[in-house]
Amino acid sequence: MRFLISVIDDKVRSPHSPEEIQAIDDFNDKLVAGGNRIFAGGIDSPSLATVFDNRDGAKKISEGPFIESPEFFSGFWIVEAENLEQARAFAAEGSKACNRKVELRPLLG
Repeated sequence: MRFLISVIDDKVRSPHSPEEIQAIDDFNDKLVAGGNRIFAGGIDSPSLATVFDNRDGAKKISEGPFIESPEFFSGFWIVEAENLEQARAFAAEGSKACNRKVELRPLLG
């Protein structure tokens, strides 16, 4: 089963402490060693987002995020887990490592 773990932040480019960076690196290493990490990455500021809507040829482009919110996604992991319980454990460990809230969602397909 594949899952998306989204990191939730409330400060644009909030810096991680050296301890957090080490904890994130250790968590990533654990996921890689276990064959559980598919992909991971950080996401830049919501202010740099562009929303495209070309449904029915609308050709609409809006600068800025889709949803204005004091909280936003600042990174993510895509992981392979044996079951929901393992995915939940990864999410809890990822939250602790990066010292941020995270959201866990199953991927479809």
